[in-house]
Amino acid sequence: MPVLKAMSLITILVLSLHLASLGQGSSLPKSTPEREGISSAGIIKFLDAIAASKHEMHSFILMRHGKVVAEGWWNPYRSELRHSMYSCSKSFTATAVGFAIQEKKLNLDDKVISFFPQDQPDTIRPFLDKLTVRDLLMMSDGMIPDPTSTVGALTTNWVKGFLRTPILQEPGTTFLYNSMGTFMLSAIVQKVTGQKMVDYLKPRLFDPLGIVGVDWEENLQGINSGGWGLRIHTEDMAKFAQLFLQKGKWNGKTILPANWVQEASTMKIMQDPAAPESKKDSSDWLQGYCYQMWRCRNNAYRGDGAFGQYMIVMPDQDAVMAITSETADMQSELNLVWEYILPAMKEGKLNVDGPSWSKLQSRLQALALPVPSSTSSSMISGLNGKVFLTTTHSSNIKGYSFNFDRDVCHFTLTTDTASYTIDLAKSKWMETLTRKPQQTLTSPLKEDLSFLYPAKLDGSYGWKDDKTLEVVLRYIESPHSEKYLFTFDGDKLTADWMRSFDFGKKTTTIYAWKQ
Repeated sequence: MPVLKAMSLITILVLSLHLASLGQGSSLPKSTPEREGISSAGIIKFLDAIAASKHEMHSFILMRHGKVVAEGWWNPYRSELRHSMYSCSKSFTATAVGFAIQEKKLNLDDKVISFFPQDQPDTIRPFLDKLTVRDLLMMSDGMIPDPTSTVGALTTNWVKGFLRTPILQEPGTTFLYNSMGTFMLSAIVQKVTGQKMVDYLKPRLFDPLGIVGVDWEENLQGINSGGWGLRIHTEDMAKFAQLFLQKGKWNGKTILPANWVQEASTMKIMQDPAAPESKKDSSDWLQGYCYQMWRCRNNAYRGDGAFGQYMIVMPDQDAVMAITSETADMQSELNLVWEYILPAMKEGKLNVDGPSWSKLQSRLQALALPVPSSTSSSMISGLNGKVFLTTTHSSNIKGYSFNFDRDVCHFTLTTDTASYTIDLAKSKWMETLTRKPQQTLTSPLKEDLSFLYPAKLDGSYGWKDDKTLEVVLRYIESPHSEKYLFTFDGDKLTADWMRSFDFGKKTTTIYAWKQ
């Protein structure tokens, strides 16, 4: 018995020491999984499933009963880095609308054209005069297809472009995703408050929740994009989800009215009312749409951004989960939450599981994305100081050069407008700043993105064999990366370039010759 008691005391001491260091990446209250009724072994199974999948996770925070029980960042992503939210931004836009309604600056049934008399078309087309703020919030604008790519790319006045887009179905009747409609919500908030939405939200949402360092893309008129472009930390995502779970209260104070939280998070329109139950049962995109948030299976709901940015609220479990990632299959990634995290949650506290909890902490500390492995190469000495000029006329890339200094490669890429030199470490990440434009889904749109640069980038290289050099560039405040495979054959260079969101689908091959 004395031995068992001593072992129990040691276990408790170890757990206490671990608890003190748990979640150093965030400032939210901390606990252990078992204290909040979650199995550490279940979270480990979730990490195992992620590792065995094709999903590239960047970070996650799991909270229960208001406390962080597990969090992790896959190196080179880190807690202090922001992450582009894509359409998770929409949930913040809807919240700004909620504040404006609370302050009686607008109403759900206000007509959209009433805010923009200077931008109305000469002839009001059918249904435009019926379009309301509520219709924008619930993605029932009636436009087919989503006009974001055309309006955003073809004009600098997105408000005028949106109002001139034909509405083919009566607003409020049919769900169709419309990111430009969310931009219009941002434009309306700016119109009625006199502030950009990011500034309007600062004293009302960001400051009370301790969210700092926020920025948000904007169009050339100086209006936040609304439907995308917000950059925040993973912890900020968790705070937003927790605020909704707590029905708008934070540290005992009402930040957002409970009736707006209820209104914004309940189903307003079905995506496909005719879908069979079997299809609905397997999809988190057919459970109904709220105000710029999605209903999920398991009575949950979420903010949702392209490539797997999630703010998941689970009221039945009193839990939230924030995820940043890059995945081509967002449903499959969500499935892992339901398959592993949900069953790990139990009623009441669980018995201490020291070994599993200790193993979980080790796993969380060791999370990392793979770097290029490397062998030796006889090519290095012949590459230093040499420039390869391209012969591919369809590409704006004009040349490459490589200069090796021990285990660092100074990689230079020259386009038809500029040259960018990026330092790469051999088989590990090296952080740098670059003005090299990053690839995003919204790149074709007319936006002011100057504040994004210089961008934080981590780079690594490795020799796959004597003549093949792999280069990986990660824009670590976005979901995206780039990969280059350079194959050297005498004076000839073949460069295969892949963007991460095109992996497995598209490779650009560029040919160059040594000068």
